[in-house]
Amino acid sequence: MSGPIALVDSHCHLAEPDFDADREAVLARAAAAGVTTLVCVGATGPVESNFPAVALAGRRGAVEIVATVGIHPHDAASADEAAFTTLGRLAASPGVVGIGETGLDFHYDRSPRPAQCAAFARTVALARTTGRPLVVHVREAHIEAAAILQAEGAAAVGGVIHCFTGDRDDARRYLDLGFAISVAGIVTFKNADTLRDAVRTVPLDRLLVETDAPYLAPVPHRGRRNEPAHVRLVAEAVATVRGEPLATVAAATTANARRLFTVRG
Repeated sequence: MSGPIALVDSHCHLAEPDFDADREAVLARAAAAGVTTLVCVGATGPVESNFPAVALAGRRGAVEIVATVGIHPHDAASADEAAFTTLGRLAASPGVVGIGETGLDFHYDRSPRPAQCAAFARTVALARTTGRPLVVHVREAHIEAAAILQAEGAAAVGGVIHCFTGDRDDARRYLDLGFAISVAGIVTFKNADTLRDAVRTVPLDRLLVETDAPYLAPVPHRGRRNEPAHVRLVAEAVATVRGEPLATVAAATTANARRLFTVRG
């Protein structure tokens, strides 16, 4: 393999307190691993959780940081009028390139399901108003999430199903709506055969890679804090699963992320 590998970590939470002690060192390791751009997702709680991510957006040495803003499905019960007013204002901030993460989490059910569905539908409407792509979190709710995306016209702005964990049929539902599929470190886990099977079926021009750092560190770092540099391990695993060169997967996923989020890298 010749030439440098350029990667985009299409979903991480670099603004979280987990990185306060060594954020610059984390960015330096990301750059050394070939990461040119990372998408810092603000929605880790209620709408106020987005503020640090928006503040972090900008260039840090060799790495460009862009942000997304949303209300996590765990906190959908807090998504009142004031929250959506704030979210709309944040969506217009410099460096904000997407809306989310939003979606449905029927695994933990930390907010009532009707509240999750209502907040998700309203967030899709906000994405359409702002023209920003969606970043969607789904756990154990693929059929319901795809139905809301279709009913709310999400195909008009598109987006990505982040940290995809479904099967090939679930992937097809989202692909048919024009969405991309993002793969995280779970693809390296021993019990992830269903996910690996789905990854083989996703067209290369619809595939992204991510870390979801500080969560879900790939093997051999599983159980420890994840960081954007490890997106290279995710890309290597995806390349192995698909039987394609790392350079091919890196070039495609980087181009796909830059196109989706309208960033140059």
